[in-house]
Amino acid sequence: MAINPELEKRIKLLEEKFAAMGQDISSYLDGLLYADYLTYWDYIHLDVLLNLQNPKTNFPDEEIFIMYHQVTELYFKLTLHELRQISNKEAIDAEFFVARLTRINKYFESLIHSFEVMIEGMEKEQFLKFRMTLLPSSGFQSVQYRMIEIYATDFVNLLDKDSREPMKDKSPEQLEELFNHIYWKKGATELATGKKTLTLRQFELKYGNQLKDLAASVWDKNLWQVFQSLPQADQKNPEISDVLKEFDTRVNVSWPLMHYKSAVRYLQKKPEDIAATGGTNWQKYLPPRFQRRIFYPELWSEEELSEWGKEMPQKM
Repeated sequence: MAINPELEKRIKLLEEKFAAMGQDISSYLDGLLYADYLTYWDYIHLDVLLNLQNPKTNFPDEEIFIMYHQVTELYFKLTLHELRQISNKEAIDAEFFVARLTRINKYFESLIHSFEVMIEGMEKEQFLKFRMTLLPSSGFQSVQYRMIEIYATDFVNLLDKDSREPMKDKSPEQLEELFNHIYWKKGATELATGKKTLTLRQFELKYGNQLKDLAASVWDKNLWQVFQSLPQADQKNPEISDVLKEFDTRVNVSWPLMHYKSAVRYLQKKPEDIAATGGTNWQKYLPPRFQRRIFYPELWSEEELSEWGKEMPQKM
């Protein structure tokens, strides 16, 4: 039987490819013959994925809680996948920058809309019981979210709001000092004593050095620095600045407000609020109007900055 010319061409290319590695194409063809067909469930490791939920109690809604957080972490992984592409691409252009950042905004849009699962998707009575078995773990300990923040902006913008101006001229050699003033540390202090919670101590022990190394590596190639490396005409293009501003508001306003809405739904109990599982001061930590965390203050007007985070979610 005659071999199709197109097929012959591909075989020749494969021979050249494997020859460059010192390999024989016949061995690879044998491998194809012996290999089983790929299935959907094997490709995405479906059985493993569906067995990653290990509730600590018999309350049915705990599985919802676990699965939603696992889905969230997968979206964070997608976001980091795009941020690394932006940060590491040589000779990046505006088209690539906007395309990847638009993907990220869609990921956060999905996360924000899906958070209704956490707000309305569990029985309050079940949550208040099974949550006590989770101590001292907390969503505060999501290292991927901290990595997203570090990739997003100059490190000074992640400091506690009172430390940003005094420390704005610090160099990457002073990251240790800067890291001590990062905003989320104040959110993980014991309400009564002001000391670091066990949640924070565990998190710093496991991830502190990794986060500092990341901050040093993207000091001059975080999202803001990459944006500033684009031609002036692109920096002044509203389409490009608008995707950055959308990212800023999704991560620093909409996302924390949804968490605040959930905390109010499950944890607010007058006259005394229920503490979060990690002991975090969620009443002061979650509302963006208190943190005033802004990735790109240079892109916002004075009026917009003054109103930052004041919008509260409805139907709380």
